[in-house]
Amino acid sequence: MARCGADTIIVDLKKEMAEACYLVLKAQAKYDGGYWNTTGIARAVTVRGLLPEMIRRGCSVLAHGATGRGNDQVRFERYVNVLAPHMRVYAPWRDPALLAQFPGRTQMAAYLKHFGIEAFSGGRKQYSTDANLAGLSHEAEDLESLRTPCTIVKPTMGVWPHDASDRIEKFTVVFKRGRAVKINNRKVNPLSAMRLANKIGGRNGIGLKHALENRIIGTKSRGVYEAPGMELLGRCLEFVYQAVLDRRSTQLFQQLSMLVAGQIYDGRLYDPVTRAALNAVESLAQNASATVQVGLYKGNIYFLKLTDCPGSLYNEADSSMEKSSGLNPTSSQGFVEIQGVEALSMAKAGQIDLKVKK
Repeated sequence: MARCGADTIIVDLKKEMAEACYLVLKAQAKYDGGYWNTTGIARAVTVRGLLPEMIRRGCSVLAHGATGRGNDQVRFERYVNVLAPHMRVYAPWRDPALLAQFPGRTQMAAYLKHFGIEAFSGGRKQYSTDANLAGLSHEAEDLESLRTPCTIVKPTMGVWPHDASDRIEKFTVVFKRGRAVKINNRKVNPLSAMRLANKIGGRNGIGLKHALENRIIGTKSRGVYEAPGMELLGRCLEFVYQAVLDRRSTQLFQQLSMLVAGQIYDGRLYDPVTRAALNAVESLAQNASATVQVGLYKGNIYFLKLTDCPGSLYNEADSSMEKSSGLNPTSSQGFVEIQGVEALSMAKAGQIDLKVKK
């Protein structure tokens, strides 16, 4: 834009993006195929960060380059509507007049070249990439064909597992109320934590995902995703949640996680229901404090140990298969018999038609 003569303002949102990563991690918010929705959360951060600067300079219209076939057009416009209802949105890729002159990127590149501006160099790309601190998404071009292997993607934040080191690398992280505060004995804030986790996870082939996702507009899209830091920190935090959440809390957390993931994907981070769900997640994460150590090896994350977890519900004595001072095995006799009453009732009433015949 600067080379075209437009006034260009750079808004630094790295800290805000890192904080958003922590929000997604705490909620364990993953979308279709179990990938971290790095693009969806970035749109919320981008629009919220840009609007104040635009308004300060008298701008009344936000223009975006999202296509008329994807998710981002919905996200950009919803966030403008929610955060600055008085502003309008212009989407060139949905403008019939513009599309008549520029039906695709090839025509746009040729137009710019006429004015001495090289938009695309190095020949045709095999796919398109969108990048931010949380991760990368690779889509379009050759990846649109399901006959094309995902390995045509050359990872930017790390390597494919088969190219990673042949040695297990230990990784230790300390969580306080669901937030990473120390990595490998080094104090971290959200931004430094994400950068460090991305580096360590990336070199070990962590966080590469393939998904055929369900888009907001009803179509399916194919993507290859990189999120080494999110996957690494997210998996470690999952181990803490397993220790501190009881069964019903876990079920509620999983429902909240799915809700938050869908809301972020749909461009609804600031909706009331999303904020309510995040408040509930925050409550459940109050006991998620512990030190977790894992081993990283060719895309795998091996649990090694969990310590310093005062909120842990795990009791070795209660779980032991050997004689211990924990739960008395005979104490469960009545509980098991009560559970059996319902099973007997259903069987006798013919509601279960799988009984073994005499």
